[in-house]
Amino acid sequence: MQPRKKILVTGSNGQLGSEIGVLANRYPQFEFLATSREQLPITNEGAVNDFFEKHRPDFCINCAAYTAVDKAEDTAEFDNVSAVNKDAVSHLAKACARHNARLVHISTDYVFDGTATEPYKETDATNPVSVYGTTKREGEIAAMAQTDAIIIRTAWVYAPFGNNFVKTIMRLMKERPQISVVSDQYGTPTYAADLAQAILAIIASGNWKPGIYHYSNKGKINWYEFALAIKEIIKSDCEVKAIPTLQYPTPAKRPAWSVLDKTKIQEAFGLEIPEWKDSLKACIHRM
Repeated sequence: MQPRKKILVTGSNGQLGSEIGVLANRYPQFEFLATSREQLPITNEGAVNDFFEKHRPDFCINCAAYTAVDKAEDTAEFDNVSAVNKDAVSHLAKACARHNARLVHISTDYVFDGTATEPYKETDATNPVSVYGTTKREGEIAAMAQTDAIIIRTAWVYAPFGNNFVKTIMRLMKERPQISVVSDQYGTPTYAADLAQAILAIIASGNWKPGIYHYSNKGKINWYEFALAIKEIIKSDCEVKAIPTLQYPTPAKRPAWSVLDKTKIQEAFGLEIPEWKDSLKACIHRM
């Protein structure tokens, strides 16, 4: 009997990592090595090398990232952001190359400046406008320089796990009679369970096509419309007011346009991508 192939999942406590954990028992052909920051400090190259020597993973799904977008703008945080989003990716990619393992690295729409009017393709020029976006782009470059990685850019991720827009809006709608949500930033939400399923389907297919891909659910909305959909599903009486970004200043600049073109990943791997509202209903039902 063939030994099971091993999949290392970094950042396993986060939204995507947790959803991969939920799906793991559907893939009995794989052994999952789920690691938190404490179990595998990926910013430490020696620790990464030791882990690969000991456990010999066949795949690595890097879900770990510094995602506190506004906090990342603090100059005191720069070394920390860069260590997680760039250096750690390089450590993992080098270890994958050395041990003939395959890397799936998760990136972000923040590598773009958000000035487009058509869905972003993988070939479009990047131009990050935040520290988070800049370091995530540097991580992409580091991964591609070291190994034949699959890099998946995603946007507006939510799940029953961790902190996200859906959980925040649901909480605020319980606490307040009225909330304000920006209506001039456009994108498509990504249900982490759908992305987890896509990643595992790609790995299980044995059809490894390295490169950069985009993944989010189908459709195009703004944050205000996203909040209205949540209100409708949970049957809240909370009033939702639309405001421009100018009325909600944040330390980090947000892309006004985060709609991603998913054609490439669908055609390369034969994926069916669900509509955003169907996935939102599924997630809230789970909660």
